[in-house]
Amino acid sequence: MSVRTLWAWRIAHDPTDALPTLDATLTGTEPSPVQDEAMRATIMAIGRAAIAAVDPATAVRETVALADGDIQIGRLRVPDAEARRVIVLGAGKASPRMAAALVEILGDRVEGGLVITKDGYASPAGQVEIVEAGHPVPDARGQAATRRLLEVAGDAGEDDLVLCVISGGGSALTPCPPDNVPLSELQDVTDQLLRSGATINQMNAIRKHLSEFHGGLLAAAAAPARVVGLLVSDVVGNPMDVIASGPTSPDPTTYADALAALDAFGLRATVPASIRDRLELGARGGLPETPKPDDPLFERVTNLVIADNARAGLAAAAAAEAAGWHAQFVTSRVQGEAREIAKLVAGAAIDIARSGRPVRAPGCAIFGGETTVTVRGRGRGGRSQELAVAAAQELAGEPNTAVFALATDGTDGPTDACGGLIDWTTIERARSAGGDCASALDDNDSYSYLQCCGDLVRLGPTGTNVNDLYMAFGW
Repeated sequence: MSVRTLWAWRIAHDPTDALPTLDATLTGTEPSPVQDEAMRATIMAIGRAAIAAVDPATAVRETVALADGDIQIGRLRVPDAEARRVIVLGAGKASPRMAAALVEILGDRVEGGLVITKDGYASPAGQVEIVEAGHPVPDARGQAATRRLLEVAGDAGEDDLVLCVISGGGSALTPCPPDNVPLSELQDVTDQLLRSGATINQMNAIRKHLSEFHGGLLAAAAAPARVVGLLVSDVVGNPMDVIASGPTSPDPTTYADALAALDAFGLRATVPASIRDRLELGARGGLPETPKPDDPLFERVTNLVIADNARAGLAAAAAAEAAGWHAQFVTSRVQGEAREIAKLVAGAAIDIARSGRPVRAPGCAIFGGETTVTVRGRGRGGRSQELAVAAAQELAGEPNTAVFALATDGTDGPTDACGGLIDWTTIERARSAGGDCASALDDNDSYSYLQCCGDLVRLGPTGTNVNDLYMAFGW
Protein backbone atom coordinates (compact mmCIF):
# COMPACT_ATOMS: atom_id res chain seq x y z
CA MET A 1 0.00 0.00 0.00
CA SER A 2 1.47 3.39 -0.96
CA VAL A 3 1.83 6.12 1.63
CA ARG A 4 -0.86 8.20 -0.13
CA THR A 5 -3.24 5.22 -0.21
CA LEU A 6 -2.49 4.61 3.48
CA TRP A 7 -3.39 8.23 4.33
CA ALA A 8 -6.68 7.97 2.43
CA TRP A 9 -7.56 4.66 4.10
CA ARG A 10 -6.80 5.96 7.58
CA ILE A 11 -8.89 9.09 7.04
CA ALA A 12 -11.85 6.96 5.95
CA HIS A 13 -11.59 4.41 8.76
CA ASP A 14 -9.91 6.01 11.79
CA PRO A 15 -11.84 7.74 14.59
CA THR A 16 -9.38 10.63 14.45
CA ASP A 17 -11.53 11.91 11.57
CA ALA A 18 -14.42 12.37 13.99
CA LEU A 19 -12.59 15.03 16.04
CA PRO A 20 -14.32 18.44 16.24
CA THR A 21 -13.84 20.25 12.96
CA LEU A 22 -12.00 23.57 12.81
CA ASP A 23 -12.73 25.84 9.86
CA ALA A 24 -9.24 25.48 8.37
CA THR A 25 -8.39 26.52 4.82
CA LEU A 26 -5.26 26.34 2.77
CA THR A 27 -5.15 29.33 0.46
CA GLY A 28 -4.07 29.12 -3.16
CA THR A 29 -4.85 26.78 -6.04
CA GLU A 30 -1.42 25.54 -7.17
CA PRO A 31 -1.32 21.73 -6.69
CA SER A 32 1.36 20.44 -4.32
CA PRO A 33 2.00 17.49 -2.00
CA VAL A 34 0.87 19.44 1.07
CA GLN A 35 -2.28 20.44 -0.80
CA ASP A 36 -3.07 16.87 -1.77
CA GLU A 37 -6.51 16.26 -0.28
CA ALA A 38 -5.61 13.14 1.69
CA MET A 39 -2.28 14.56 2.94
CA ARG A 40 -3.83 17.83 4.02
CA ALA A 41 -6.75 16.11 5.77
CA THR A 42 -4.38 13.87 7.70
CA ILE A 43 -2.16 16.70 8.90
CA MET A 44 -5.06 18.97 9.77
CA ALA A 45 -6.68 16.11 11.74
CA ILE A 46 -3.49 15.88 13.79
CA GLY A 47 -3.69 19.61 14.48
CA ARG A 48 -7.36 19.32 15.42
CA ALA A 49 -6.56 16.54 17.88
CA ALA A 50 -3.86 18.62 19.56
CA ILE A 51 -6.17 21.61 19.98
CA ALA A 52 -9.11 19.49 21.16
CA ALA A 53 -6.91 17.99 23.87
CA VAL A 54 -6.30 21.40 25.41
CA ASP A 55 -9.85 22.70 25.17
CA PRO A 56 -10.03 24.94 28.28
CA ALA A 57 -13.66 24.11 29.07
CA THR A 58 -12.87 20.40 29.09
CA ALA A 59 -9.87 21.01 31.33
CA VAL A 60 -12.05 22.91 33.81
CA ARG A 61 -14.65 20.14 33.83
CA GLU A 62 -11.89 17.65 34.65
CA THR A 63 -10.71 19.80 37.57
CA VAL A 64 -13.78 21.35 39.24
CA ALA A 65 -16.87 19.64 40.68
CA LEU A 66 -19.56 19.99 43.34
CA ALA A 67 -19.14 17.48 46.16
CA ASP A 68 -21.91 17.30 48.78
CA GLY A 69 -22.31 21.06 48.76
CA ASP A 70 -18.59 21.75 48.83
CA ILE A 71 -16.51 22.72 45.82
CA GLN A 72 -13.76 20.28 44.79
CA ILE A 73 -10.93 21.87 42.77
CA GLY A 74 -8.25 19.32 42.00
CA ARG A 75 -7.18 18.05 45.44
CA LEU A 76 -8.47 21.17 47.18
CA ARG A 77 -11.90 20.94 48.82
CA VAL A 78 -13.49 24.30 49.62
CA PRO A 79 -16.23 23.94 52.26
CA ASP A 80 -19.57 25.58 51.54
CA ALA A 81 -19.01 27.95 54.46
CA GLU A 82 -15.87 29.32 52.78
CA ALA A 83 -17.66 29.95 49.48
CA ARG A 84 -20.52 32.23 50.53
CA ARG A 85 -20.10 33.94 47.18
CA VAL A 86 -18.22 32.57 44.17
CA ILE A 87 -16.73 35.26 41.95
CA VAL A 88 -15.04 34.47 38.61
CA LEU A 89 -12.28 36.82 37.45
CA GLY A 90 -9.60 36.46 34.82
CA ALA A 91 -7.94 37.31 31.56
CA GLY A 92 -6.61 35.59 28.48
CA LYS A 93 -7.54 34.01 25.18
CA ALA A 94 -8.86 30.81 26.77
CA SER A 95 -10.49 32.49 29.77
CA PRO A 96 -14.06 32.98 28.42
CA ARG A 97 -14.44 29.25 27.80
CA MET A 98 -13.05 28.52 31.26
CA ALA A 99 -15.52 30.94 32.84
CA ALA A 100 -18.41 29.39 30.92
CA ALA A 101 -17.44 25.92 32.17
CA LEU A 102 -17.36 27.15 35.78
CA VAL A 103 -20.88 28.60 35.40
CA GLU A 104 -22.02 25.31 33.87
CA ILE A 105 -20.60 23.33 36.83
CA LEU A 106 -21.44 25.66 39.72
CA GLY A 107 -24.65 27.23 38.40
CA ASP A 108 -26.10 29.99 40.54
CA ARG A 109 -23.31 29.51 43.09
CA VAL A 110 -21.43 31.89 40.80
CA GLU A 111 -22.59 35.37 41.73
CA GLY A 112 -20.86 37.02 38.77
CA GLY A 113 -17.47 38.25 37.69
CA LEU A 114 -15.44 39.78 34.89
CA VAL A 115 -13.06 38.28 32.30
CA ILE A 116 -10.96 40.18 29.75
CA THR A 117 -10.08 38.58 26.41
CA LYS A 118 -8.65 39.41 23.00
CA ASP A 119 -10.81 40.83 20.22
CA GLY A 120 -12.56 37.95 18.48
CA TYR A 121 -12.19 35.52 21.42
CA ALA A 122 -15.28 36.46 23.43
CA SER A 123 -17.95 33.82 24.03
CA PRO A 124 -20.95 33.76 26.40
CA ALA A 125 -20.24 32.88 30.02
CA GLY A 126 -23.59 33.27 31.73
CA GLN A 127 -23.51 35.75 34.59
CA VAL A 128 -19.77 36.42 34.10
CA GLU A 129 -19.16 39.54 31.99
CA ILE A 130 -16.73 39.17 29.08
CA VAL A 131 -14.85 42.25 27.84
CA GLU A 132 -12.60 42.43 24.78
CA ALA A 133 -9.36 44.45 24.69
CA GLY A 134 -6.19 44.97 22.69
CA HIS A 135 -3.50 42.30 22.20
CA PRO A 136 -0.50 42.03 21.86
CA VAL A 137 -0.17 45.78 22.44
CA PRO A 138 -2.32 46.86 25.43
CA ASP A 139 -5.01 49.50 24.99
CA ALA A 140 -7.33 51.80 26.96
CA ARG A 141 -10.15 49.21 26.96
CA GLY A 142 -7.90 46.75 28.74
CA GLN A 143 -6.77 49.40 31.22
CA ALA A 144 -10.34 50.39 32.12
CA ALA A 145 -11.47 46.76 32.43
CA THR A 146 -8.49 45.87 34.62
CA ARG A 147 -9.33 48.69 37.02
CA ARG A 148 -12.89 47.31 37.22
CA LEU A 149 -11.57 43.81 37.77
CA LEU A 150 -9.45 44.98 40.71
CA GLU A 151 -12.48 46.74 42.20
CA VAL A 152 -14.51 43.52 42.05
CA ALA A 153 -11.63 41.61 43.65
CA GLY A 154 -11.37 44.24 46.38
CA ASP A 155 -15.02 43.71 47.34
CA ALA A 156 -14.44 40.01 48.12
CA GLY A 157 -14.64 39.03 51.78
CA GLU A 158 -13.05 36.33 53.93
CA ASP A 159 -15.90 33.87 53.28
CA ASP A 160 -15.84 34.35 49.50
CA LEU A 161 -14.17 32.18 46.86
CA VAL A 162 -12.51 33.99 43.97
CA LEU A 163 -11.89 31.69 40.99
CA CYS A 164 -9.34 33.23 38.62
CA VAL A 165 -9.26 31.88 35.06
CA ILE A 166 -5.87 32.83 33.64
CA SER A 167 -4.45 32.01 30.23
CA GLY A 168 -2.04 33.18 27.58
CA GLY A 169 -2.49 36.74 26.41
CA GLY A 170 -3.51 37.85 29.89
CA SER A 171 -0.45 40.07 30.35
CA ALA A 172 -1.18 42.41 27.45
CA LEU A 173 -4.93 42.37 28.05
CA THR A 174 -4.64 43.71 31.60
CA PRO A 175 -2.47 46.85 31.51
CA CYS A 176 -2.55 48.58 34.86
CA PRO A 177 0.40 50.97 35.04
CA PRO A 178 0.88 53.25 38.05
CA ASP A 179 -0.41 56.79 37.70
CA ASN A 180 2.98 58.23 36.70
CA VAL A 181 3.36 55.82 33.73
CA PRO A 182 1.05 56.77 30.82
CA LEU A 183 -0.54 53.90 28.91
CA SER A 184 1.01 55.23 25.70
CA GLU A 185 4.47 54.73 27.16
CA LEU A 186 3.62 51.20 28.32
CA GLN A 187 2.48 50.53 24.74
CA ASP A 188 5.79 51.89 23.47
CA VAL A 189 7.93 49.60 25.64
CA THR A 190 5.70 46.61 24.78
CA ASP A 191 6.22 47.27 21.07
CA GLN A 192 9.99 47.57 21.52
CA LEU A 193 10.12 44.30 23.45
CA LEU A 194 8.03 42.47 20.85
CA ARG A 195 10.40 43.62 18.10
CA SER A 196 13.56 42.89 20.08
CA GLY A 197 13.11 39.12 20.30
CA ALA A 198 12.70 39.18 24.10
CA THR A 199 11.39 35.98 25.66
CA ILE A 200 8.06 35.91 27.47
CA ASN A 201 9.94 35.57 30.78
CA GLN A 202 11.94 38.74 30.10
CA MET A 203 8.88 40.66 28.96
CA ASN A 204 6.89 39.64 32.00
CA ALA A 205 9.62 40.58 34.49
CA ILE A 206 9.27 44.11 33.09
CA ARG A 207 5.47 44.05 32.91
CA LYS A 208 5.13 42.92 36.53
CA HIS A 209 7.14 45.90 37.73
CA LEU A 210 5.08 48.34 35.68
CA SER A 211 1.74 47.05 36.95
CA GLU A 212 -0.69 47.22 39.84
CA PHE A 213 -2.32 43.94 38.74
CA HIS A 214 0.40 41.43 37.83
CA GLY A 215 3.05 39.74 39.97
CA GLY A 216 0.57 38.53 42.63
CA LEU A 217 -1.23 41.86 42.97
CA LEU A 218 -4.65 40.49 41.90
CA ALA A 219 -4.41 37.96 44.74
CA ALA A 220 -3.40 40.78 47.08
CA ALA A 221 -6.44 42.82 46.00
CA ALA A 222 -8.77 39.86 46.71
CA ALA A 223 -7.33 39.11 50.17
CA PRO A 224 -8.55 37.89 52.62
CA ALA A 225 -10.80 35.86 50.28
CA ARG A 226 -9.73 32.39 49.26
CA VAL A 227 -8.27 32.59 45.73
CA VAL A 228 -7.87 29.70 43.30
CA GLY A 229 -6.11 30.26 39.99
CA LEU A 230 -6.94 27.89 37.11
CA LEU A 231 -4.16 28.33 34.56
CA VAL A 232 -3.87 27.36 30.90
CA SER A 233 -0.15 27.66 30.27
CA ASP A 234 1.38 29.31 27.22
CA VAL A 235 4.85 29.43 28.78
CA VAL A 236 7.68 26.92 28.34
CA GLY A 237 8.05 24.91 31.55
CA ASN A 238 4.75 26.22 33.03
CA PRO A 239 6.18 28.70 35.59
CA MET A 240 3.03 30.01 37.25
CA ASP A 241 4.50 33.44 37.91
CA VAL A 242 5.08 33.94 34.17
CA ILE A 243 1.69 32.77 32.82
CA ALA A 244 -0.12 36.08 32.12
CA SER A 245 2.53 37.72 34.34
CA GLY A 246 1.30 35.80 37.38
CA PRO A 247 -1.57 37.91 38.78
CA THR A 248 -2.29 35.28 41.45
CA SER A 249 1.27 33.97 41.90
CA PRO A 250 4.19 35.16 44.03
CA ASP A 251 6.80 36.96 41.97
CA PRO A 252 10.43 35.78 42.26
CA THR A 253 11.66 38.56 39.94
CA THR A 254 12.80 42.01 41.02
CA TYR A 255 13.16 45.52 39.66
CA ALA A 256 16.80 44.64 39.01
CA ASP A 257 15.70 41.69 36.86
CA ALA A 258 13.45 44.01 34.85
CA LEU A 259 16.36 46.37 34.20
CA ALA A 260 18.57 43.43 33.23
CA ALA A 261 15.96 42.37 30.65
CA LEU A 262 16.02 45.87 29.12
CA ASP A 263 19.81 45.88 29.10
CA ALA A 264 19.94 42.49 27.35
CA PHE A 265 18.50 44.17 24.25
CA GLY A 266 20.02 47.61 24.69
CA LEU A 267 16.63 49.16 25.45
CA ARG A 268 17.29 51.04 28.68
CA ALA A 269 18.19 54.20 26.76
CA THR A 270 15.29 53.92 24.30
CA VAL A 271 12.32 53.22 26.60
CA PRO A 272 10.29 56.21 27.86
CA ALA A 273 11.84 58.07 30.78
CA SER A 274 8.88 57.35 33.10
CA ILE A 275 9.50 53.60 32.73
CA ARG A 276 13.27 53.78 33.07
CA ASP A 277 12.98 56.06 36.12
CA ARG A 278 10.46 53.78 37.85
CA LEU A 279 12.51 50.62 37.34
CA GLU A 280 15.73 52.33 38.46
CA LEU A 281 14.00 53.77 41.55
CA GLY A 282 12.63 50.34 42.42
CA ALA A 283 16.04 48.72 41.98
CA ARG A 284 17.46 51.24 44.49
CA GLY A 285 14.82 50.22 47.03
CA GLY A 286 12.69 53.31 46.58
CA LEU A 287 9.50 51.37 45.72
CA PRO A 288 7.89 48.31 47.33
CA GLU A 289 8.58 45.03 45.57
CA THR A 290 5.92 42.68 44.24
CA PRO A 291 4.74 40.00 46.72
CA LYS A 292 7.31 37.24 47.16
CA PRO A 293 6.78 33.50 47.86
CA ASP A 294 7.04 33.94 51.64
CA ASP A 295 4.25 36.54 51.78
CA PRO A 296 1.46 35.34 54.14
CA LEU A 297 -1.23 36.38 51.63
CA PHE A 298 -0.44 33.26 49.58
CA GLU A 299 -1.52 30.97 52.43
CA ARG A 300 -5.07 31.31 51.05
CA VAL A 301 -4.06 31.14 47.37
CA THR A 302 -3.89 27.96 45.25
CA ASN A 303 -2.78 27.84 41.61
CA LEU A 304 -3.28 24.86 39.27
CA VAL A 305 -2.06 24.40 35.68
CA ILE A 306 -4.91 22.55 33.98
CA ALA A 307 -3.68 22.47 30.33
CA ASP A 308 -0.30 22.96 28.68
CA ASN A 309 1.82 22.40 25.58
CA ALA A 310 2.87 18.87 26.55
CA ARG A 311 -0.76 17.77 26.67
CA ALA A 312 -1.28 19.12 23.14
CA GLY A 313 1.93 17.56 21.84
CA LEU A 314 1.14 14.12 23.24
CA ALA A 315 -2.34 14.29 21.71
CA ALA A 316 -0.83 15.22 18.34
CA ALA A 317 1.48 12.21 18.53
CA ALA A 318 -1.42 9.89 19.38
CA ALA A 319 -3.46 11.25 16.46
CA ALA A 320 -0.51 10.87 14.10
CA GLU A 321 -0.11 7.23 15.16
CA ALA A 322 -3.83 6.67 14.58
CA ALA A 323 -3.47 8.19 11.11
CA GLY A 324 -0.73 5.76 10.11
CA TRP A 325 2.46 7.64 11.01
CA HIS A 326 5.19 6.54 13.37
CA ALA A 327 5.18 9.46 15.79
CA GLN A 328 7.17 10.90 18.66
CA PHE A 329 6.61 13.96 20.81
CA VAL A 330 10.16 15.13 21.35
CA THR A 331 9.90 18.09 23.75
CA SER A 332 7.70 20.95 24.93
CA ARG A 333 10.68 23.19 25.72
CA VAL A 334 11.70 24.63 22.35
CA GLN A 335 12.91 28.23 22.58
CA GLY A 336 15.03 30.49 20.36
CA GLU A 337 14.86 32.47 17.14
CA ALA A 338 12.20 31.04 14.84
CA ARG A 339 14.50 30.79 11.81
CA GLU A 340 17.12 28.93 13.86
CA ILE A 341 14.62 26.47 15.34
CA ALA A 342 13.40 25.93 11.76
CA LYS A 343 16.71 24.23 11.02
CA LEU A 344 16.10 21.76 13.86
CA VAL A 345 12.54 20.94 12.80
CA ALA A 346 13.34 20.71 9.10
CA GLY A 347 16.37 18.59 9.93
CA ALA A 348 14.14 16.12 11.73
CA ALA A 349 11.90 15.83 8.64
CA ILE A 350 14.96 15.18 6.44
CA ASP A 351 16.35 12.57 8.84
CA ILE A 352 13.02 10.75 8.99
CA ALA A 353 12.80 10.61 5.19
CA ARG A 354 16.46 9.68 4.63
CA SER A 355 17.30 7.39 7.53
CA GLY A 356 14.28 6.79 9.75
CA ARG A 357 15.47 8.93 12.66
CA PRO A 358 14.12 9.84 15.21
CA VAL A 359 11.17 7.72 13.99
CA ARG A 360 10.70 5.35 11.07
CA ALA A 361 9.13 6.64 7.87
CA PRO A 362 6.38 7.50 7.35
CA GLY A 363 7.09 9.42 10.50
CA CYS A 364 6.21 12.54 12.43
CA ALA A 365 8.40 14.24 15.06
CA ILE A 366 6.59 16.86 17.13
CA PHE A 367 8.20 19.76 18.96
CA GLY A 368 6.46 22.25 21.22
CA GLY A 369 7.38 25.58 22.72
CA GLU A 370 7.61 29.24 21.81
CA THR A 371 10.13 30.82 19.49
CA THR A 372 10.93 34.50 19.12
CA VAL A 373 11.37 36.78 16.12
CA THR A 374 13.70 39.76 16.04
CA VAL A 375 11.75 42.11 13.78
CA ARG A 376 13.91 44.12 11.38
CA GLY A 377 11.54 44.47 8.42
CA ARG A 378 8.11 45.94 7.77
CA GLY A 379 6.24 42.85 6.59
CA ARG A 380 3.45 40.82 8.19
CA GLY A 381 3.81 37.53 9.95
CA GLY A 382 4.30 35.71 13.23
CA ARG A 383 6.76 33.33 14.78
CA SER A 384 5.13 30.15 13.40
CA GLN A 385 4.87 31.62 9.90
CA GLU A 386 8.50 32.75 10.00
CA LEU A 387 9.57 29.29 11.16
CA ALA A 388 7.62 27.73 8.28
CA VAL A 389 9.29 29.96 5.68
CA ALA A 390 12.75 29.32 7.11
CA ALA A 391 12.02 25.56 7.17
CA ALA A 392 11.04 25.73 3.49
CA GLN A 393 14.59 26.87 2.71
CA GLU A 394 15.98 23.81 4.46
CA LEU A 395 13.59 21.34 2.78
CA ALA A 396 14.15 22.57 -0.79
CA GLY A 397 15.32 19.59 -2.85
CA GLU A 398 14.65 17.09 -0.02
CA PRO A 399 11.80 14.89 -1.37
CA ASN A 400 9.01 13.56 0.83
CA THR A 401 9.39 16.09 3.63
CA ALA A 402 6.98 18.62 5.17
CA VAL A 403 6.69 20.88 8.23
CA PHE A 404 3.53 22.17 9.89
CA ALA A 405 4.08 25.14 12.23
CA LEU A 406 0.94 25.77 14.29
CA ALA A 407 0.10 28.47 16.82
CA THR A 408 -2.45 26.71 19.04
CA ASP A 409 -4.47 29.87 19.64
CA GLY A 410 -5.22 30.06 15.92
CA THR A 411 -3.71 33.52 15.41
CA ASP A 412 0.02 33.79 14.90
CA GLY A 413 1.32 37.29 15.59
CA PRO A 414 -0.87 40.20 14.44
CA THR A 415 -2.38 38.15 11.57
CA ASP A 416 -5.39 35.96 10.83
CA ALA A 417 -3.23 32.89 10.16
CA CYS A 418 -2.12 30.19 12.60
CA GLY A 419 1.07 29.33 10.73
CA GLY A 420 2.18 27.46 7.65
CA LEU A 421 2.18 23.97 6.15
CA ILE A 422 5.19 23.73 3.84
CA ASP A 423 7.08 21.01 2.00
CA TRP A 424 10.10 20.48 -0.25
CA THR A 425 8.34 22.12 -3.20
CA THR A 426 7.38 25.36 -1.41
CA ILE A 427 10.40 27.38 -2.60
CA GLU A 428 9.84 26.39 -6.23
CA ARG A 429 6.10 27.08 -6.13
CA ALA A 430 6.62 30.43 -4.44
CA ARG A 431 9.22 31.41 -7.02
CA SER A 432 6.75 30.61 -9.79
CA ALA A 433 4.24 32.90 -8.07
CA GLY A 434 6.74 35.74 -7.75
CA GLY A 435 7.81 35.12 -4.15
CA ASP A 436 11.40 35.34 -2.95
CA CYS A 437 12.25 33.51 0.27
CA ALA A 438 15.32 35.53 1.25
CA SER A 439 13.50 38.83 0.73
CA ALA A 440 10.52 37.61 2.71
CA LEU A 441 12.73 36.69 5.67
CA ASP A 442 14.69 39.96 5.45
CA ASP A 443 11.44 41.92 5.58
CA ASN A 444 9.75 39.61 8.15
CA ASP A 445 7.01 39.12 5.55
CA SER A 446 6.24 35.44 6.02
CA TYR A 447 2.48 35.96 5.68
CA SER A 448 2.64 37.26 2.10
CA TYR A 449 5.17 34.62 1.10
CA LEU A 450 3.12 31.69 2.40
CA GLN A 451 -0.04 33.16 0.91
CA CYS A 452 1.46 33.50 -2.56
CA CYS A 453 2.37 29.81 -2.75
CA GLY A 454 -0.74 28.46 -1.04
CA ASP A 455 0.92 27.26 2.17
CA LEU A 456 -0.64 29.71 4.62
CA VAL A 457 -2.99 28.05 7.15
CA ARG A 458 -5.90 29.83 8.80
CA LEU A 459 -7.83 28.37 11.73
CA GLY A 460 -9.42 31.41 13.32
CA PRO A 461 -9.51 31.75 17.14
CA THR A 462 -9.44 28.28 18.72
CA GLY A 463 -10.45 29.36 22.23
CA THR A 464 -7.25 28.00 23.77
CA ASN A 465 -3.56 28.92 23.90
CA VAL A 466 -0.70 26.60 24.86
CA ASN A 467 2.22 27.91 22.76
CA ASP A 468 3.09 26.44 19.38
CA LEU A 469 3.58 23.00 17.84
CA TYR A 470 6.13 22.29 15.08
CA MET A 471 5.54 19.00 13.28
CA ALA A 472 8.19 17.42 11.04
CA PHE A 473 6.97 14.83 8.51
CA GLY A 474 9.07 12.46 6.43
CA TRP A 475 8.01 9.54 4.21
